[in-house]
Amino acid sequence: MADRSGGSAVKPWIRWQDWFAVVLGVYLVLASLWTGTTAGATTAMVVLGALLVIASAWSLAMPASMTSEYAHMLLGVLLFISPWALGYAGLAGAAWTSWVIGVLAVLAGAAALPEANSAQRSAAGQH
Repeated sequence: MADRSGGSAVKPWIRWQDWFAVVLGVYLVLASLWTGTTAGATTAMVVLGALLVIASAWSLAMPASMTSEYAHMLLGVLLFISPWALGYAGLAGAAWTSWVIGVLAVLAGAAALPEANSAQRSAAGQH
């Protein structure tokens, strides 16, 4: 019997929101090369950027995983608050990079939630 789900959400490696989050994570990791940072800012940007890439790859490989989308959103929130929490809010380049990428990571995760939910329901219906 043919698959009638019709949605691309059940296919791995195609969801644009997750690819966008990969790009955000890679940019964040590399941004410390051209942005004035401190040790705390560099650590936050590299670690949270790498975790965002990992969570995005998880989402791409397992499109029915809603947990990975929540991970994007949590990482985005952590990234957004990190300039204040780690004391680099005064470094405009690093702080703004963290704030913008943080907001975009939350939006990417939220935008992928409906498709992940649909994929999860489709996967549950196949059992």
